[in-house]
Amino acid sequence: MDLKEIAQALVEGCRAGTELDNLGRLYAEDAVSVEAMDQGGGRETKGLEGIRGKHAWFDSAFEIHDSSVEGPFLHGDDRFAVIFDVDASEKATGERMPMREVGIYHVADGKIVREEFFYS
Repeated sequence: MDLKEIAQALVEGCRAGTELDNLGRLYAEDAVSVEAMDQGGGRETKGLEGIRGKHAWFDSAFEIHDSSVEGPFLHGDDRFAVIFDVDASEKATGERMPMREVGIYHVADGKIVREEFFYS
């Protein structure tokens, strides 16, 4: 798959709610995920299993009311960006909050090798 195909598949999976299905198909086994802030487990998660764990944590901690995905925005032949808007409630407290972030994805050898998230 080329950059555009990978980017479109990621966005389509997020829109359809099947982003977990895309992990094994689009990500390298040694991919790295980097958050803007440390939320208790460090900013970097290494490896596909760790990234799956991040998804599992988020799904267990938040109830999603609505979400949208904008993009992908291609950059050269090795990167793309996606904007995520999520309306969610923290399950433990019931606090409802809007979340907006930009994900930057780095691609090499037909797989996502790094993702970085930026949010306010």
